[in-house]
Amino acid sequence: MNTPVQVSRFLLTAIALAMCAPLPAATPVPPPSELAIPQFDDGLPGRGSFRRPLWYHNHWMERRTFFAKNFDSDQGALVFVGDSITHGWGTDFSKRFPGVRIANRGIGGDTTRSLLYRLKDDVVALNPSGVVLLIGTNDIGDGVRADIITDNVKWILETIKGHAPAIPIVLCEVFPSSPKMQRDPVWIKELNASLRALVKGDPQIRVLDTWTLFTGPDENAKLGEMPDLLHLNDAGYAKWTAALWTALATLGYVDTAPDDFKLEPGFTSLFNGKDLTDWGYRPTSAEDRESAKNWQARDPKAAAWPFVEEASNFDGMTASPDGRYSVVNGRLVVNFPPEGRKIQQLWSTQEFSTDFELRLEFRASPNADSGVYIRGPQLQCRDYSLAGPWKDLPHYRPQDWNEIVAVVRGGEVTATCNGDPLPADLKLPATGPIGLEGDRGQMEYRRIRIKPL
Repeated sequence: MNTPVQVSRFLLTAIALAMCAPLPAATPVPPPSELAIPQFDDGLPGRGSFRRPLWYHNHWMERRTFFAKNFDSDQGALVFVGDSITHGWGTDFSKRFPGVRIANRGIGGDTTRSLLYRLKDDVVALNPSGVVLLIGTNDIGDGVRADIITDNVKWILETIKGHAPAIPIVLCEVFPSSPKMQRDPVWIKELNASLRALVKGDPQIRVLDTWTLFTGPDENAKLGEMPDLLHLNDAGYAKWTAALWTALATLGYVDTAPDDFKLEPGFTSLFNGKDLTDWGYRPTSAEDRESAKNWQARDPKAAAWPFVEEASNFDGMTASPDGRYSVVNGRLVVNFPPEGRKIQQLWSTQEFSTDFELRLEFRASPNADSGVYIRGPQLQCRDYSLAGPWKDLPHYRPQDWNEIVAVVRGGEVTATCNGDPLPADLKLPATGPIGLEGDRGQMEYRRIRIKPL
C-alpha cells in the first residue's frame, strides 16, 4: 500500500508533467492571399455585386484577419453575420445579451455575393450553435435585382443547413433606408417579400419582421434610429436587441431561469409552466370554417388555416403535435409559423360559466398577431404598436412583457393592457373556455390565471 507521502509525490509529479505538456496548437492564421478579395468574378459563387474599391480591400483584410485570429475561441458560438449593420454591434455583446457567447462576422460593405464567398471559412467552419443573418441592403444600393439577391441568400442558407441540418437560423428582413441612399422602399419591400417566399414552409428559419419594426410613416428609415438613413445608432441597436431577444429566448439562449412568480390570493393557474396539461385543440367551428374559406377565396395572401376535426388534449406534452405551441422555460409559446401566417387555436379543457377575472402576461415579436379567446369571442392580443388595432396605448412595451386583465361580468368583458383600456365590444356566451390564437410572428404567454368573482 502506498503511503500518504508516496501518493503526494505521485500527484505532484503528475501535475508537473501536465504543466509541461504542450498546449494544443492554435489554428494558424491563413496567409493574406487566402483572406484577400478575389481579383476577378470568374468562378465565384453567386451573381451580382462584389465590391472592390481600395477601402474595401483594406477593410475586408482587417476584418477577416481578426476573424482568423479568433477562430478557435469562437467555435460553437451564436454567429451574427452580415454587412456594416451587423459589424456595428462590435465584439462585446455582454451588455446586450448577457451570458450568450456571440461571434460577430459582419463586414461593412458586404453584399450577398461577397458573404457567400467567405461563408464557409468565416461562419460555417465555426460550427455555430445558431445564426442571425441580415444581408442585402448593399446589393440594393448597387442596383442588383431582388431575384438575384434571393438566389444568393438561398445559396447562403443551403450552405449553412448543409453543414448543420438542425441549426436554428434567424433571418432578419432588410431594414428600411431611403432613396437618398439609393435604397427605395419599393425595392426593399420587393426583396423582403421574395425572401419570405424563399423560406416559407421551412421550420428551421425564423423570419424577424425588422422591416416593419424600423420603418417610418413614409416607409423610409427614421432619423432617430438611423441618423444617416442606413446605419443604426444606440437607440436602433437597443430596438434590434429587444426584437432578437424574443426569438433567442425561445431558442434557449436567454431567459433560461425559472419564473419565480407567486399566485395572488384567490387566483388559480391555468398554465402550470411545465407542459400543456389542461390545454388542447377543439374541432374548428362551422363559423370559423366559413370565415376561413371566404378569406382564402378573396385573398391569395390569406393565412393558412388547418381545420381540426377531432378534439385532442395535450396533457403532459411540452409541445402540440404540429409544433404550433410549445412550453419553454415557463412560457407558453405560439411559435413562428413556417407558413408565414397560420391560424391555430389552443383551448383550455375547462369551461367557465361564472363571472371571473382573467390575468395573463404576453410578449410579442415585432408585428406579431395573436389573440385571447374569452368563452369563444376573441380579444386581439398583438404587438399593438405595430400590428394594432390599438397602436397608441401609452403604457404598452414593445418586445417586453405586458399584462392583460379581462373582467367578465354578466356576459360582458372589460379589458386593459398595463392599465390602458382595450375598447373591445365582446358579447360572451353563457359558458366557454379560455383560448390562445396563433396567426403571425411569435407570441409568448405566461402567468395565465383566473379568479371567480
